Amino acid sequence: MSVSTSPPVPTTESFTDPGWPANGWYAAARSEELGPAPLARTICGHNLVMFRQASGPATALADACWHKLAPLSRGTVRGDTIVCPYHGLRYDGRGRCVHMPAQETVHPGAAVRAFPLVERHGLCWVWTGDPALADPAEIPDFHWNTDPEWVSAGSYMRLDCNYKLMIDNLMDLTHEEFVHASTIGNEALSVAPFEVTHGERTVTVTRWMTGIEAPPFWAGQLQKDCLVDRWQIVRFEGPSVVSINVGIAPTGTGAPQGDKSQGVDGYVLHAITPERDHSCHYFWAYARSYRTDEAGLTEKLVQGVGGIFAEDKAILEAQQAAMSDNADKIFYNLNLDGGGLWARRVIDARIAQERRAESRENRENGQDPR
Repeated sequence: MSVSTSPPVPTTESFTDPGWPANGWYAAARSEELGPAPLARTICGHNLVMFRQASGPATALADACWHKLAPLSRGTVRGDTIVCPYHGLRYDGRGRCVHMPAQETVHPGAAVRAFPLVERHGLCWVWTGDPALADPAEIPDFHWNTDPEWVSAGSYMRLDCNYKLMIDNLMDLTHEEFVHASTIGNEALSVAPFEVTHGERTVTVTRWMTGIEAPPFWAGQLQKDCLVDRWQIVRFEGPSVVSINVGIAPTGTGAPQGDKSQGVDGYVLHAITPERDHSCHYFWAYARSYRTDEAGLTEKLVQGVGGIFAEDKAILEAQQAAMSDNADKIFYNLNLDGGGLWARRVIDARIAQERRAESRENRENGQDPR
């Protein structure tokens, strides 16, 4: 693990490549979104239809019938199959056509692509690359969503911006002072030192703010009038998830030394999934280990945190629009961009690795003359 307190060289970058690794687990839906009706969603440029079979498992298929390419998402779920809305062909959870109307035999080649899907910790994770590489052990750890020691609630929103902009946003929380000034932001964010550590697949930004006044949101959670120590431990895991350990404790109660028991401790979980070049899906949850028996607080937090993320949505979509209008411009990076830059390095390294493997395979198959 390497440590850095400043962004990697270079200090300017165009960020015009919107790419994403194909081989990775991406959040495609919250578990409760999949019911008796099909759900259409574009994941990493692939139009998918997801549905829950009557026997329970969730399924993701290409959203185009083998016959005439009609969207299967406009059809209906019947038992463990989905029925095409145009001519009634039925597909099972592996994408095989199991029924064709007006004939007794089913064409042996009739099938649509099935995408590996694993349901874990309240989310449906889809693998868009080589199915042979889809290892469920690599699904990000979001156990706080379902851990009985924690209470978690969250939601989903779609953003009209490249997914990397949201990752940048989460890796640099100094923006809270300005974008979220009335809730979680204060001046301590801009002056507190932070540390960036990075490995092959992860990047962590750690920031402690000691002896400060609590911002409004956190003061309401602690329910005490005192100076506090505040922490933000942001962890990115490629290709596109961020978990943030956040909280405050009364100053002098030992939080910086590891004892957070006198404070309020939470995890904000973010799964950011590319839709297309300039749009993405955003699944978030806030999990807490304090006041876990207060259902009213859970609902209040969903509304409050959702409002905070709506502010992020507004600024990121405006940023994407400005980038589209100024495609020849470059970004200038500050020290505070270190976490986001290293996260992009992790993403870019995975993309480069996939491209090298694809080029090697093409050469071996005689498709590349080099």
